[in-house]
Amino acid sequence: MSLRCAYIDHGKGGPPDILRLAEREMEAPAGRQVLIEVAYAGVNRPDVLQRSGSYPPPPGASPHLGLEVSGTVIATGPQASRWRVGDQVCALTPGGGYAQYCLADERHCLPVPRGMDLLTAAAIPENYYTVWTNVFERARLAAGERFLVHGGSSGIGLTAIQLARAFGAEVWTTVGSAEKAAACIEAGARHALIYRDTDYEDAIRQATGGQGVDVILDMVGGAYLNKNIRLLALNGRLVQIAFLEGSKAEIDALPIMTKRLTVTGSTLRPRSDEDKGEIARALAERVLPLMEQGQCLPRIHQVFPLAEAAGAHALMESSRHIGKIMLQVRP
Repeated sequence: MSLRCAYIDHGKGGPPDILRLAEREMEAPAGRQVLIEVAYAGVNRPDVLQRSGSYPPPPGASPHLGLEVSGTVIATGPQASRWRVGDQVCALTPGGGYAQYCLADERHCLPVPRGMDLLTAAAIPENYYTVWTNVFERARLAAGERFLVHGGSSGIGLTAIQLARAFGAEVWTTVGSAEKAAACIEAGARHALIYRDTDYEDAIRQATGGQGVDVILDMVGGAYLNKNIRLLALNGRLVQIAFLEGSKAEIDALPIMTKRLTVTGSTLRPRSDEDKGEIARALAERVLPLMEQGQCLPRIHQVFPLAEAAGAHALMESSRHIGKIMLQVRP
């Protein structure tokens, strides 16, 4: 197989305008890989960090940008048996999604839910994999518990709100504007607090009679770390998945002991193929049926042509978006 592949090159890294449309030879699928002709690709915060030079890909991963795609399988590796040529899938990728063609492990692909278009399907993998493994597997969020997610209007945030609500939790979130708060309430949050106007720690403590919340999903870090620890209820769980305000902070660790707290976190891209396959199986069993009923769907904020990836990254960095930013690859 010999294919020329248009893709987005980020060179040696830098600001968004470093991104350029380029062309390279496409590798053939090996082992359990499938080759996907990409229709849409999702834009995610790790892409922005990689482009800026602060988040290098793990060993063995593609050096190119793009962690999720949707499209059509056009070839399969010699050990691949799950998908056939012509199948439409969405896939978590180890990189290379900002491209005309992309390789993915067959275990990391999901069928496009019935009734869903390829644009919406491309917005599933990165956020839903991340939320499922962190909120439901690591933090063990259960029905009836109180759940707080910071940055609720992001792709991750809206995913977490919808899934937590669908599985019976009471959802709280913090956001930066009234417009974002309204989007979170519409998605299923019971309370959306504007952090610029409200001390969310005091507000939650008062509203819960001092009990706090059972699980927190945080992407901010920095000064939020101490607040999160103080806000957790007895046997509470804090899951850290990013550090937009830095990973270093001086914390009072005493509540971790006295309240028997769990502080954990994870990154998705370096996890093993087997781990990611297990997450995919859980999503296929527990979440895709909800989507086919019209529940827990990704919210798309804006779609850019592949050649305008720089504009998509600039929007991501501005934090003006509500939901997912996407790239259209196939006209």
